[in-house]
Amino acid sequence: MTNKSPLFEPFRLGDLSLPHRIVMAPMTRRRAMNGKIPSPLAAAYYAQRAGAALIISESTEVDPLSVGETPTRPGIFTDSQGEGWQRVTKAVHKAGGRIFLQLSHMGRAAMPEHLKGGGAPKGPSAIRPEGVHYTATGPVPFAEPVEMTTQEVRDTIRHYAEGAARAKAAGFDGVEVHGANGYLIDQFLRDGTNQRTDSYGGSVDNRFGFLAEILEQTLEHWPAHRVGVRLSPTNPFQGMSDSDPVRHFSRFVERLNDYRLAYLHVVEFPQQKPDRPEVARHLREIFEGAFIAAEGFSREAGEKWLREGKADLIAYGKDFLANPDLVERWWQGAPLNVADKATFYTAGSKGYTDYPKLVQAPFEDSVGVAE
Repeated sequence: MTNKSPLFEPFRLGDLSLPHRIVMAPMTRRRAMNGKIPSPLAAAYYAQRAGAALIISESTEVDPLSVGETPTRPGIFTDSQGEGWQRVTKAVHKAGGRIFLQLSHMGRAAMPEHLKGGGAPKGPSAIRPEGVHYTATGPVPFAEPVEMTTQEVRDTIRHYAEGAARAKAAGFDGVEVHGANGYLIDQFLRDGTNQRTDSYGGSVDNRFGFLAEILEQTLEHWPAHRVGVRLSPTNPFQGMSDSDPVRHFSRFVERLNDYRLAYLHVVEFPQQKPDRPEVARHLREIFEGAFIAAEGFSREAGEKWLREGKADLIAYGKDFLANPDLVERWWQGAPLNVADKATFYTAGSKGYTDYPKLVQAPFEDSVGVAE
């Protein structure tokens, strides 16, 4: 029976009561308005998916200078952006949901034409990513980055903290610090991209220093039980690599335990490349808080991980993208809508807020809405 699934067991995340274990993963959708302001459509989009145990927002830029891959990625460094996000949080809360903002910075992966004032993107070291940007006009090679000065590193840490403060003012329930998928924190953590010789490079503990200082300043605005971190030890996206991800990320997670955070969110896709080491299981054993797994899961695979104790919560992306009522569909065993890949990053409501919902919502009707 669908209601015997471990996905539907309640969970206590810090001081939040989650009605089940099905998390909405962060997904870039590129629908922001001019000024990187979340649109009214974004409020509708997230509110439609408020049945998730927890929504983690799309990657949101913290730095007014390195504004990211595209102008349609949202930001959290202006009052107008904060007001746009406040529309989102109010809509989600009205629908009974919970939402964390994902704080992000493109680092070396930014496109020069999208940087304020132009110029080269900046990262921990002057190492150009292999591969290309996929843009509306076709593939564009990554640019050669410039190594950030120590002062620029410290300024960026402050931008993360300011973004965290704006997120709180905008009404979010918490924040996720994005240390995955080839973005700036990931670039500092992995030795394939961080070859600095100052205090932010070299040893494993030094490479952790950038994330450590971001967390320390974020915790000036948020209690630890409302802060999570996302990592992707083996994801090669945007030219990322590390010489020993099991050893290095095990140490990073040992250090994360010092902060008593709400959760660790780990992205791993070993099935796509069998020669990559499996790191998530080691991190699960080390981390002392809640563990969210994101691995391209099917419903059945997520249930298996929960039954085997490999995770506390499972994050789903495309299934939530195409099924705003994913929880209700799984609760009653209904078929899923198929995601339209052609509309993942286009403008407007098509493929965004127009996926059909079921007539009834039996899971919500039977258990109510959690606090």
